[in-house]
Amino acid sequence: MKITITSRKVNLRDNFKERVEKKLSKFNRIFDEDTQANVTVTLEKNRQTVEITIRQNGIVYRAEQTAEEMNDALDAVIDALGRQIRKNKCRLEKRVRSSAIDDFLAQEDMVPQEEEESEYQIVRSKRFPVKPLDVEEAILQMNMVGHQFYMYRNAETGDINVVYRRKDGTYGLLEPEI
Repeated sequence: MKITITSRKVNLRDNFKERVEKKLSKFNRIFDEDTQANVTVTLEKNRQTVEITIRQNGIVYRAEQTAEEMNDALDAVIDALGRQIRKNKCRLEKRVRSSAIDDFLAQEDMVPQEEEESEYQIVRSKRFPVKPLDVEEAILQMNMVGHQFYMYRNAETGDINVVYRRKDGTYGLLEPEI
């Protein structure tokens, strides 16, 4: 596993970096060496936030925890990732098709969007390849990333769809209509 550690508004000691590598090494039996692990540590008003994102073949595991001590936040985020991986590993192995992964990696036909002047201020922009999935897989990915919505390419129709979490805890699906 390739680990990248980023710090924001804090200087990290070497012993913390070693602890991060030791904690993440318990996931080495699950992930191969091409897996990317990004660790971000942020200090905000005496609160330490540790965020870990693990990416492997288009599958994303993400957890974020905040505590007063950096090591406590690290322990909590590692535990959360472990629960997430255990909960979804068998299900993902059954659902992920190698051909879908190959299509995902080979897909680079993203068209850049033209920037328009508007009254709205865009503070962050992301670009990412869109993977063909079915609705259940998209909801699973959304929950693993911890977001309120997830954009994907519908494996049956080929259209771009969005699943989202509603306030009452149910899920919604947005489909384009031509």
